[in-house]
Amino acid sequence: MEYRIEQLARASGVAVDTVRFYQGKKLLPSPRREGRVTWYGEDHLDRLLRIRALQERGFTLTVIRRFLSGELEPSDEGLVAAVTSPASTELLSLEQLATRAGTPTALLQAAEQVGLLVPATGEGAERRYPASELDALRAGMKLLEAGIPLNDLLVLAREQADATERSARRAVDLFDRYVRERLQAEAGDRDISQLLVRRFDTLLEAGTALLVHHFRRTLMLAAEAHIERGAPGE
Repeated sequence: MEYRIEQLARASGVAVDTVRFYQGKKLLPSPRREGRVTWYGEDHLDRLLRIRALQERGFTLTVIRRFLSGELEPSDEGLVAAVTSPASTELLSLEQLATRAGTPTALLQAAEQVGLLVPATGEGAERRYPASELDALRAGMKLLEAGIPLNDLLVLAREQADATERSARRAVDLFDRYVRERLQAEAGDRDISQLLVRRFDTLLEAGTALLVHHFRRTLMLAAEAHIERGAPGE
C-alpha cells in the first residue's frame, strides 16, 4: 500500500510538516516520485511509528537516529532511558534552586559561568535545573561558611569536576566494551534490556562508592602530609 503525504501523516498520527521535518533530518528514506507526486510506503509508516514511540520515551532525535541506523540495539532502549531520564526528574528554576538550597542566586550564576551548574532544559529565563543539584550546592555553602573564598572554591570544584569527568568517561567506555557489547553478543533472542539496566546501576553505585572512598582517603593523607610538613620556620 502506498500513501500520499497527507495520508501518511494521518495514518501515523503526525502533522504533514513533521513528516517533512523528519525527511529533512534524514530520519525517513526518500519517497517514490511519480511526476510531481510523492508516494510513501509501509516502510515509511513503520519508521514514523517507531520514531513516535521513541520520542514518547523521551529520546532525542540524535539518539533516535542511532536506533534507526542500527548503531543501538533494541535492548539498549531501557538502558538509554535510564541514563537520559533518571528517576528524579524534578526541575527547578534558578530562583527555586537558590531558595531550596539556601544559596544566593548570584552564587549559582557564578557556578554556571564556569560550567559547574548545567541546566537540564530550556534557554535564557526558561532554563530549568535538576533538583539533584541541591546536595552539592548545600555542601558548597558549608565550605563558604567555613571561610574558603568563593573564587578559590570555584577553581577547586572545577578541577575536581574535570578529573571526575575523565574517570567517568573511561568507566563508561569500559562498561560499553566489556559488559554491554559482550552481553548483547551472547544474548541471542533473549531480551536483556533489564539486565543491562541492572548492570549499569551496579557501575553507578560501585563507581560512586570508589570515587567517594578514594577522595576521602586522599584528602586525609594530604592533610596528614600538610601537618607533618608544618609551617615555614617550625
